[in-house]
Amino acid sequence: MHAMQYEITLPADYDMGIIRERVATRGHLLDDFAGLGLKAYLVRERADGSPVDQYAPFYLWVAPEAMNSFLWGPGFQGIVNDFGRPVVQHWTGVGYAEGPAAASAPRSATRRRSPIPEGAPPAAAVGEALERLESAVRADGVVASAVAVDPRHWELLTFTLWAAEPPTDEGERFRVLHLSAPERASLPRGRHW
Repeated sequence: MHAMQYEITLPADYDMGIIRERVATRGHLLDDFAGLGLKAYLVRERADGSPVDQYAPFYLWVAPEAMNSFLWGPGFQGIVNDFGRPVVQHWTGVGYAEGPAAASAPRSATRRRSPIPEGAPPAAAVGEALERLESAVRADGVVASAVAVDPRHWELLTFTLWAAEPPTDEGERFRVLHLSAPERASLPRGRHW
């Protein structure tokens, strides 16, 4: 499993209705994309307390070939054409689990990024993150959650989809406009490292 996200930070006076319309008219195009576990079409807005207005889709890929096909294909080129080429962050997935609200449509998402301290054994940090995942995924309202690692920057990422508003201490908050999940059932459950 691979996690991927790009963030398009928009001017403060940008009409976020344009992003909502884009997702409403184009979001379904990935609803059957082979190799895509899920794509959460995410926004965060100053009006909701975010420091920025941002479009920041998040992906979990079942197959790296599918991720490559998307990045080199017309879907991502549409982003490049409309907004310029964003930095694409990606992480190696190490854990995925579904929560008690797995059958619900997600309304919000949280992302927590934390560095693995210099000198800390990476396997121990990842193991601790996976233990937290196993416990946290049982919380009311959790649709699904994943843990991933960026070994270039030694950063842990925890991404969680919520059926309602998440607790305030769960990290950066996003609104989910649409979820494409053609191969969500194929995402490997539990630890996979």
